[in-house]
Amino acid sequence: MFFLNRNVDFWLRLVPILIGQYLTIQGEETHQYKDGSIRIPSASAEEPVLEQWSKSSALTHLDQGAKAWSESKQCISCHTNGSYMMIRPGLTSVAGPPDASIRDFFVDELTSMEEEKISSLREGIQPTQLAYLAAGLASWDLHITGDCSQETERALRLMFKVQSADGSFGNDDCWPPLESSSYQAATVAAIAVASAPGWLSRMRSDAELGTSIQQLEQYLKNTPPPHAYARVLLWWAEHFWPGLVKDHSTETMTAFLHNFQKKDGGWALRTFASPEKWGNGSRAGKLRAELAFEQPESDGHMTGLVCMILRLHGIAASDPTLKRGMTWLKNHQRVSGRWWTRSLNTDRYHFITYSSTCYALSALTLD
Repeated sequence: MFFLNRNVDFWLRLVPILIGQYLTIQGEETHQYKDGSIRIPSASAEEPVLEQWSKSSALTHLDQGAKAWSESKQCISCHTNGSYMMIRPGLTSVAGPPDASIRDFFVDELTSMEEEKISSLREGIQPTQLAYLAAGLASWDLHITGDCSQETERALRLMFKVQSADGSFGNDDCWPPLESSSYQAATVAAIAVASAPGWLSRMRSDAELGTSIQQLEQYLKNTPPPHAYARVLLWWAEHFWPGLVKDHSTETMTAFLHNFQKKDGGWALRTFASPEKWGNGSRAGKLRAELAFEQPESDGHMTGLVCMILRLHGIAASDPTLKRGMTWLKNHQRVSGRWWTRSLNTDRYHFITYSSTCYALSALTLD
């Protein structure tokens, strides 16, 4: 079995390399992001590590990646511009304002979605896209303007029109970990609701939306997280919406996360759910075939996410668990400015490295 798994993993690694070499020979170099003058090279585990971590390199990667995705793909994706709008506005005090053209794109997308039938917006991953749309605009308001904008108000109202009967937000259970479950989408929706300045307290008694807000709150309070990764996401939402986690304490959270910490100080995404628990389980074969399946390496996505959440909840920089994680982040940034994480889905673009960079930069720069 080991020999078979080793061969499967060998081909999973080799085929994308051969395709990349072929395209390069044909004069079409592969890129992770590409639009106009923006050329971001493919992500790879072999990409060299920076001698010293660089905030400016990470910022350039985030700004260019979000711009290239928005302009070339013309959609809101959780893994790129969705993550950008949730995280980047919060870095304004230490990194300057985010690219306003990304917000303009979100507003244009909102206008387009408002013209669609609600029945259509409930299909596929669109409820999750709406959650990211609302969360991104709310984050902009929270960190840039300080007031809930009309666009955020519209986005939140539209988001609740596609809410599922159980209080969650539907999803096709694809592309884990970010478009992988109705539970994950519900945590993003909760962050959107609670981070829009003044919106939650104002709307709790609203005749139209009060019940919908309560259904979302009760869903997250009463539905057990489907895996440890979802539990981490719930703690993220708890920062904005206190009370979602029963018997929450920073001691409980830190102890839980410490148990997942690797010897090198980082965290591995693959240890936070079994292969069958990611999305609808369709990635299980690929994940079990990986050479490092039994001992997955620390990665930027999970280490950045854990460190960011620990910092959001006020864990001291001197805390041993957080300190080791932050050291790992400083020592593992790549020359492109991003942090490496191998995709759970395919071995081609590894878009998860973008959220890795969002979370890592946020953790390293939070006040």
